[in-house]
Amino acid sequence: MTTNVATRAQVDAFFAAYASHDAEAIARQLHDDVEWSISGPVDLLAYCGRRVGKAAVVDLVARVFPGIFSKPVIECGAVLLDGDRAATLTRIASRSRQDGRIISYRIANFLRFRDGLLIERIAIIDSFDAAEQMLGHPIAVHDGQKGDRANPDFNDLAVVQDAGGLVAL
Repeated sequence: MTTNVATRAQVDAFFAAYASHDAEAIARQLHDDVEWSISGPVDLLAYCGRRVGKAAVVDLVARVFPGIFSKPVIECGAVLLDGDRAATLTRIASRSRQDGRIISYRIANFLRFRDGLLIERIAIIDSFDAAEQMLGHPIAVHDGQKGDRANPDFNDLAVVQDAGGLVAL
């Protein structure tokens, strides 16, 4: 008999396999038709973006991640279970292979299980924080005002406020 109810044990087993960077361990947790999405700037954070299918996700976890990070520590703070779904608020910390710095940021995970296996993961990371840590310095931001010297590409933009209080460019 199959079940489509997510359990804390399934969530914990998934994160343990994920943290291991072990291809066989993660493959045992994934449905063949898994859909995987991590929000973030894919040009800077190569592990972000969308992957479909067990092979693509196993490659990401067992080859791409280990090329960027050492085995991570994943702290799963809050877990909410609802039918076949789980939502978690986690913190991941790992050492960068590039320079040895510890990179740590929060992730909201939205997981769905089918037949005891992960079929969908949507992860929303604090990508601004992660990008700054990966770069090793703060990212210059602007306030969007005309004449922003920090970003000359924005010099020709105007910020206006309409009657409803909305800002438009």
